[in-house]
Amino acid sequence: MLDILNEWNFWKKELDTGVHRDSYLSVLNGLLPSRQIKIITGARRSGKSFIMRQMAKHLMKQGIDKNNILIVNLEDPGFIGLNTKLLQQIFDAYLEFNSPKGNVYVFLDEVQEIPRWEKWVRMMQELDKANMVVSGSNAKLLGGELATVLTGRHLDVTVMPLSFKEFLKFKKFEIKDYSDLISKNLEIKKLLREFLEFGSFPIVVLEEKKAETLLDYYDDAVNKDLIKRYKIRKTEEIKSLIKFYLSNISSPITFASSGEFLKMSAETTERFSGYLETSYLVFFLKRFSYKLKEQEKSPRKVYAVDTGVANTIGFRFSANLGRLAENLVFLELKRRSYSNPWMEIYYWKSLAQEEVDFVVKEDTKVKELIQVCWSLQDINTKKREIKALLKAMDEFKLKKGLIITEDFEGEENYDGKKIQYTTLRRWLLGL
Repeated sequence: MLDILNEWNFWKKELDTGVHRDSYLSVLNGLLPSRQIKIITGARRSGKSFIMRQMAKHLMKQGIDKNNILIVNLEDPGFIGLNTKLLQQIFDAYLEFNSPKGNVYVFLDEVQEIPRWEKWVRMMQELDKANMVVSGSNAKLLGGELATVLTGRHLDVTVMPLSFKEFLKFKKFEIKDYSDLISKNLEIKKLLREFLEFGSFPIVVLEEKKAETLLDYYDDAVNKDLIKRYKIRKTEEIKSLIKFYLSNISSPITFASSGEFLKMSAETTERFSGYLETSYLVFFLKRFSYKLKEQEKSPRKVYAVDTGVANTIGFRFSANLGRLAENLVFLELKRRSYSNPWMEIYYWKSLAQEEVDFVVKEDTKVKELIQVCWSLQDINTKKREIKALLKAMDEFKLKKGLIITEDFEGEENYDGKKIQYTTLRRWLLGL
């Protein structure tokens, strides 16, 4: 047991902490002094383990003795018989071996591997035995009984694959301001194409063999986060559903029609879709409506957690840059919503079938309308996008709408309403 723990801790050696994810670290390090349990969720291989190491390194720089920090990777194959008794044995061995003095910090990585982990973690926190930080690859890490056990006792952070800003940092490419964006335009456009093609899982960005790494990620996510976790026997059915969704990113779907196409019942399709969403493989975006029943009944748009996964696993018949760009905009909005509890995202569709890709609502008001259109060269395409946007602006009483494109920037006025055009790279970078 100590041999395994030595591999995952700073006690006897320096560990690789990777490229720092500053936005997450600033939030998590701000939460560390709290006596509540810190819970980090997010897609498999989105960087949770490295963020935990970075947090541990931060503590050491603040003067905390390395022997007061315990990191446990619960997916290490050396750990046998995963249960709370094992957690206690690990903690007892750590105390005996390290003899920590003062506050102890315990990081449990991939904690969903332990049944009923929440009671042990709560006991540790409430008895002041350790400051607990746990991570898991499932959005319902806090579902059911667990939510009851930890009600009001936890603080949560969701980690996503890299944003475009982080992607450029991993590539050691610096953009300070708008003038940088202009002067380095060709290099940024090239990097954006890579971002669209291979996505932004940290390990994929850093690896040379990107397609092979994405396939390996997919196999891990399907086998560990879906088939094993939910004890799925119809493995071919769920794999077909994943491929169907990843082949239809940025498109509206219904569980009934998807099931009919794949020769599955609507109930099975909806249940499997729930598993995919809680495992962070895909997301579903609801149609905006003031009526909850209408929201639930309307088709949902499906988006992949990563465009690289969609390109590698989904069926591709063309470059389909428009759909990939829309998926990227969705993921960026999703990131922002995780840090803003008042923010909600929807799509909008009129009775005449005019559609706006994203409706951004904060608290009780719609704040922003966003269309994503890779190219506006076709005049009919431009007219369609503008018509839908103006209609939605009327409905929500907004004076401004946004269209995100590949290359076109500018501004147009329509009867007192302003439509702004910006490039995807500029919008992703917040410039």
